[in-house]
Amino acid sequence: MYATFWSLVPPLVAIILALITKEVYSSLFVGIVTAALFITNFNVASAYTTMFSDGFISSLADSGHVGILIFLVILGTIVVLMNKAGGSAAYGKWAQEKIKTRKGTLLATFALGALIFVDDYFNCLTVGSVMRPVTDKHNVSRAKLAYLIDATAAPVCMIAPISSWAAAVAGVVEGTDGLTLFINAIPYNLYSLLTIATIIIITLWDIDFGPMKTHEKNAKNGDLFTSGEKIADDSAFNAVSEKGKVIDLAFPVIVLIACCIIGMIYTGGFFEGESFVNSFANCDAPTGLSMGSVAALLITIVFYLCRKVLTFKVCMGAFPEGFKAMISPILILTFAWTLSGLTGKLGAAEYVSGIFEGSAAGLAGMLPAIVFLVAIFLAFSTGTSWGTFGILLPIVVGINLPGNLLIITIAACLAGAVCGDHCSPISDTTIMASAGAQCDHINHVSTQLPYAMLVAAVSFVGYCIAGFVQNAWAILAISLVLLGAVLFGMKKFFLVTD
Repeated sequence: MYATFWSLVPPLVAIILALITKEVYSSLFVGIVTAALFITNFNVASAYTTMFSDGFISSLADSGHVGILIFLVILGTIVVLMNKAGGSAAYGKWAQEKIKTRKGTLLATFALGALIFVDDYFNCLTVGSVMRPVTDKHNVSRAKLAYLIDATAAPVCMIAPISSWAAAVAGVVEGTDGLTLFINAIPYNLYSLLTIATIIIITLWDIDFGPMKTHEKNAKNGDLFTSGEKIADDSAFNAVSEKGKVIDLAFPVIVLIACCIIGMIYTGGFFEGESFVNSFANCDAPTGLSMGSVAALLITIVFYLCRKVLTFKVCMGAFPEGFKAMISPILILTFAWTLSGLTGKLGAAEYVSGIFEGSAAGLAGMLPAIVFLVAIFLAFSTGTSWGTFGILLPIVVGINLPGNLLIITIAACLAGAVCGDHCSPISDTTIMASAGAQCDHINHVSTQLPYAMLVAAVSFVGYCIAGFVQNAWAILAISLVLLGAVLFGMKKFFLVTD
C-alpha cells in the first residue's frame, strides 16, 4: 500500500467520519487505527504497537509539537489571568461603548486578526480570547467568530513577509532566495487575498449562506452555539477583581506579541548578527513562540501583582485552569499529528509527488490551476499546509519554468495549501480557530466549508487565466469582480440573508 492511493485512505476515513458523525475524537482514532493496519499489512498486534511507537509517542516526542503544546498551555494561562484580572470585562464594556453595531463588531474582529500576522496559532487564540466577549454581546455566533479567526489566520500569514509562514516557505526551497520568491508571489496568492475580500464583502452586504445562516439566525435569537449548550466551562474565566481596566487586557497582549517576535528572531540568530528578515526566515517558530509566551506570562504576573488586581495565589491557580481550558485542542492536535505521521509512513507524499511530476511537463499554461488543485487535495487529506508546500514547492521549482510563470505557480501552490488546510477538519489551524472561538469543532468546519469552497472556485478560475495572462493586477481585478458578482448574485437571487 506504500505510495499508492491507499496511503490517502486513512485521513479521508477520518474526515468523512467526522463530517458524518459530528464527533472528531473517535473519527481521528479510527483513521489512526486504519493507518496502523495498512502499515503493518493488517497484523493486529504489530498495528497496535505501531499506533503507539510510531504514532502517539512519536508525535508527542517531536520538539516542534511540544513547543506548540507549551505555547497553547501558556496562552491559556494568560487568557485566564486576563479574565480574572477583569481586563476582558473592562475591554468588553469599552468596546460596547465604541462599537455600536453587530457589523462593526465583525469588522473589528477582522481588523484585529489582520494585525496579528506573525503566526497563525498565535492569531487564532489571541483574537478569540480578546474578541469573544465583544462578539457575544452583539449576538455573533461562535461559528461566525471561528470563521473570522480562521480566515484571518493562515490567509493573512501567507501574505505577510514577516511571519512564521514566510519563514517556513523560505526554508523549503533550497538553492534559491526563498523569501524573495515568497514576496513576489504575494500578488498572485488569490485564495488568501480573496478570502480577505470575502470577509469584507459578506460583512458589509450582510450575506450568510449554508449552515452559517442557521447559526447566525439562532445567535440573533440568543443561541450562540446552535448545539444548544456551551462548548467550554467558562468558570475559569470569571473575573475575581473589580479593579480591572482595559490596560489589563491590552498590556499582556502587546507584551505577548513583542515577546513572541523576539523569541522567533532569537531562534533565527538575530542576536548573533543575522539580519531581522533573515532571522525570521531561519527561525524555529514553535520554540520561539513557547519561549516568548513564557516570558510574556512572567511579565504579566509581575504586572498584575504590581497593580494589585490579583494575588499571587490567584496567579498560580491560573496555571491548571489554563491547562484545562486547552485540553480539547491539545487532544485533537495530538490525534491529528499522529494521523499525519502515520499517513506519511504510508508514502502519501511520494504518491502525490509521483503523479504530479509525471503530468506537469506538458501543461505549462494550465500548470498554476493544476498545482492549486493538487495542493488543496494534499493539504485537505493530510491536514498540513506546511507539509503540502514542503512537498510540492521543490518539484515546482525543479520544472524550470520561465520567470513569471514560476512565480504564479509557486503562488498557486501556497494558495492551494492554505485552502486545503482551511477546509480540513484535521488541520491544526482549523482546530486552533475552534479553540479560540470556543466553538464546537465540527460546527466550525461545516459552516466554514461553503465559504472556503466558493473562494477556491473563484481562485481556480483566476489561475486558469493567470497561466496565460501572467499579469498580477489584471488577474486580481478579474478575480475580485467575479467574486463580487457571485456574492451579489447569491444575495439577490438566492435570498441568502434574512
